[in-house]
Amino acid sequence: MTDAVRVEGLWKSYGKKRILKGVDLQVSKGEIFALLGVNGAGKTTTLECMEGLRPYEEGRIALNGRMGIQLQSASLPGHMKGREALKLFAKWNRVSPDPAMLEALEIRELEHKQYQELSTGQKRRLHLALALLGNPDLVFLDEPTAGLDVEGRIALHEYIRKLKSQGKTIFLTSHDMAEVESLCDRIGILKNGFLVFVGTAMELTEKIGRHYQIHIKTQEGEETYESQDIGETLTAILKNCRERNVTIQDIRVDCGSLEEHFVKIAKEE
Repeated sequence: MTDAVRVEGLWKSYGKKRILKGVDLQVSKGEIFALLGVNGAGKTTTLECMEGLRPYEEGRIALNGRMGIQLQSASLPGHMKGREALKLFAKWNRVSPDPAMLEALEIRELEHKQYQELSTGQKRRLHLALALLGNPDLVFLDEPTAGLDVEGRIALHEYIRKLKSQGKTIFLTSHDMAEVESLCDRIGILKNGFLVFVGTAMELTEKIGRHYQIHIKTQEGEETYESQDIGETLTAILKNCRERNVTIQDIRVDCGSLEEHFVKIAKEE
């Protein structure tokens, strides 16, 4: 098996409600892949089925390598100290904690604090450190930066890129589209139980259709034009400004963000 993850025909229901309706997905080794979808689309359910934490009715899931898992919602005993949690998980995995990993996630400052004393962001950093203790080949991250401050997010992004450089596969969910666009090689979009898109952010742009916003600043103020043909629109704008003897001070062109494209797919029937 050359894929790190292979999912074929995955069906999952809660009672009479179908959540997943035949999901097929492949993720390559060394890839950072994000699963996107609105709340209730089935992202966490898909991850939990792959992680072996939730049963499913039909389908096949094959994973290649040792797993590390950071759950969206997890907890430790309130009186347990960070150092005790690290020792316990290290003993389970028969490993010694990687000092570089602990330093990157700033875990040393949490070692002598009780779990109940930690902030949400500190708990998530500790959970991630515990997930990485066993030196996994495949890392599942469910909303990894939720509750982190800006510095914490930047540090975590850098560490995720480091994991990729080591050949590890990262499978994550996130509501932060800027984070996904910055980190991920490919994305998948879940909608109504189906995987309606799998590919790169650029391929999603091509699927949706390029939609440019052209921002022009002159001595008269700022104006924004929308266009699907940037060359034709820019030519018309420049001609109009020249005829009116208006000096252009700045031009900025946006081709649409991942968030805008995701929202458009989410709203489509």
